[in-house]
Amino acid sequence: MANIKTKKGIIGILTGGGDVPGLNPAIRAVTIRAIHEGYDVIGIRRGWAGLLEINREEMTDDPECCQVLTEEIVNKAGRTGGTFLHTSRTRPSHVPDVNVPAHLRSKYSEKMNDLTEEVLKNIERLGIDFLVPIGGDDTLSYAAALHQKGVKIIAIPKTMDNDVSGTDYCLGFSTCVTRIISLTHALRTTAGSHERFLCIEVFGRYAGFTALLPTMAGAANRCVIPEFRFNMERLCELLTEDRAENPSLYSVVLVSEGAMIEGGEMVFADDEKDMFGHRKLGGVGDYVANRLKELSPLYNQGRRINVINQKLSYLVRCGDPDAVDSIVPMAFGNLALDLILDKKFGRMVCLRNGEYDNVPIEIVTSKKKIVDVDKYYDRERLRPLYKSFHQKPLFIMTSD
Repeated sequence: MANIKTKKGIIGILTGGGDVPGLNPAIRAVTIRAIHEGYDVIGIRRGWAGLLEINREEMTDDPECCQVLTEEIVNKAGRTGGTFLHTSRTRPSHVPDVNVPAHLRSKYSEKMNDLTEEVLKNIERLGIDFLVPIGGDDTLSYAAALHQKGVKIIAIPKTMDNDVSGTDYCLGFSTCVTRIISLTHALRTTAGSHERFLCIEVFGRYAGFTALLPTMAGAANRCVIPEFRFNMERLCELLTEDRAENPSLYSVVLVSEGAMIEGGEMVFADDEKDMFGHRKLGGVGDYVANRLKELSPLYNQGRRINVINQKLSYLVRCGDPDAVDSIVPMAFGNLALDLILDKKFGRMVCLRNGEYDNVPIEIVTSKKKIVDVDKYYDRERLRPLYKSFHQKPLFIMTSD
């Protein structure tokens, strides 16, 4: 930035995609370690959008797009959830004409536009020497593309779905699982009082970790995940059996938002797509709940079983981070600075087999991280499958 005093160099930080608990602690960790090592730090607002919207012709210091970070600023936010830098689902290489910043519309007028050239010029304009993006596979896939163009990238993985390849753990996952377990247990009192099925829809577009691990922890009787198309009749039969065996006469199923029935596809809330081509998921929990009610007489001596249907959605995304999502961001942030000091770029910090490490950022786009159904999912019983925990990593079922 125009008035920032450069020491060893300038580090830029941004957060992209959905917010999760753990982002602010990560920003804090990077900033404090960077300042102590002699670097200046700039926070980019609204993810990649902040690097698009800078007007180089008029800019001196643009608080709408970026801000200098200090220990005082990050200490104030570092214990809270969300991201004080704000976020967006912006993909600079695929910007629709309606999203092109006003000062660039005369230059970019196609229906879909690649504004990467502007991003690179704005990074140079800000004087950023190193860039630390914190995000999921979408945010980090664009970071990988910038690395190929010479930007010195150190990435930090985050996503509640825990589906970024190359790491056992992504920021936000522990808090998400903790909240799912807690909220599911809270809903048991109502399910039991009314002797119903409890159907809960949770996050998980392509990977079912957020349904699988809470079920393994005892939050639910069954779970259906994106990696296996399930039979609706079989699910109803199993839940009816579970309910009959419970003295309180209720049973619980966790439904990943990307789960699909046999012969079916994902259920979407609408047809609108974001810049990464994703449509908003939503509605599979409603479908499963309605079908359970319709099918239940077949397995309950002709009597219908009613359903409590709840979508947890943003309840597991909001609020403060749990212990894991307070500790791991601290470690990830310091790992990022270690790599900058060692001049190792194009890397993503990670947890692998319970140990902190780093991997090439290209791994993010090399494959999808999903549940290994053969190892961890019982297709017949629709629940987690595990035989031994001996020498397994802490987050069993989530390692590559």
